Amino acid sequence: MRATTIHAPFDMRVEDVPDPVVQEPTDVVLRVLRACICGSDLWAYRGESARQPGQRIGHEFLGIVEAAGSDVTGFAAGDLVVAPFVWSDGTCEYCAEGLQTSCPRGGFWGSVGSDGGQGEAVRVPFADGTLVKLPAEAASDDRLLTALLALSDVLGTGHHAALGAGVTKGSTVAVVGDGAVGLCGVLAAKRLGAERIIALGRHTARTDIARAFGATDVVAERGEAAEAAVRELTGGQGAHGVIEAVGTEQSMRTAVAIARDGGSIGYVGVPHGSGTGLDLSVMFDRNIALRGGVAPVRAYIPELLPDVLAGTIDPSPVFDLTVGLDGVPAGYKAMDDRTALKVLVKP
Repeated sequence: MRATTIHAPFDMRVEDVPDPVVQEPTDVVLRVLRACICGSDLWAYRGESARQPGQRIGHEFLGIVEAAGSDVTGFAAGDLVVAPFVWSDGTCEYCAEGLQTSCPRGGFWGSVGSDGGQGEAVRVPFADGTLVKLPAEAASDDRLLTALLALSDVLGTGHHAALGAGVTKGSTVAVVGDGAVGLCGVLAAKRLGAERIIALGRHTARTDIARAFGATDVVAERGEAAEAAVRELTGGQGAHGVIEAVGTEQSMRTAVAIARDGGSIGYVGVPHGSGTGLDLSVMFDRNIALRGGVAPVRAYIPELLPDVLAGTIDPSPVFDLTVGLDGVPAGYKAMDDRTALKVLVKP
């Protein structure tokens, strides 16, 4: 089979790799119908996150079960399924608590020795604890299939951020970051009943999506100018909840500055360069809560899936460029150059 591999910074290749097979009785082999490139993949692409030469990559995908191990009870060949970006056994205490990202036997797609999602097929460990079945008829609906792909990461991550930000009906929410996760944070905040949603972003194509997803205001400024703009929009108080979807020191400083006293920050931006940027004394004095981290999207898929199927929420507009498998290296460059928001891959 063919799959995307990374060999060095900016050196992405689509190569022949061994076909996946059932190795454990809890495995399934999945034929990938849709995958995508994540903003977090760019840290490896740029050389800011270490990878071994030839390592597989990609953690967002859905597809058709081709083969199932003897102990798999929930899936059979022919089932359409979506995979969250972490596999988990579904039986440990963390899985029972809805924190599948801390499963001791879990792992990330594309880690050393595992398959990545940006290829033709994937071996899925602990299939019963990991995968979620989708309606078979969705396989023939291109728009719906694209929307369902967002359940593998960005929609659930945006939802996790909104929960961490304490979004409630009638609240005011600010979203720092206009990438796919930030935009899905807007969608999640709207779904949870936020009355006012302030999107911070400078790219019109992205802020147009934010408005379509429910943003009531857009702030294009950065730094202190952005802080002042949000304060002005909120009568000087700031937002009840802030979604931080970037992960830099500056973005976290902005999130703290635009939060209302007593407010909450839901942070899901993968931290990079933010090790010293959080002033706990400011947060202490202003009673600002901080909650977030790696989103346990497997816990959220059953809740979000019915709304996606019904069309109540539609995250598909975050995918603005589609490529085949051979186009994946160019897709990385497009996202790195910011000429694409999020690249959809059709193997």
